[in-house]
Amino acid sequence: MAFMTYKGYPLVRKGNDMYYGFMNEDFVVMLQAESLKDVDGVSVSQKVKFYQMSTDDKLNPIEAIVKNGERPSLFEALDVAYTWLSKANA
Repeated sequence: MAFMTYKGYPLVRKGNDMYYGFMNEDFVVMLQAESLKDVDGVSVSQKVKFYQMSTDDKLNPIEAIVKNGERPSLFEALDVAYTWLSKANA
């Protein structure tokens, strides 16, 4: 089975939502493409919101969010998400 990774963490996509990180660690980051533009027939995100979330299944989704941010591109959002996960799951 092949899956996508970014800087060693898995990245799983469903529609405009993505989850970044290992679900068996304490935190993951959920990314949401809020605004898309068409570039030569390819949809490219213009605004990405992201949330660092606890993987504790006892928390409701709102309580699980510990940090949030917004960046103009997916790669900028993933760079911040990588830093968050590296620190939180160390």
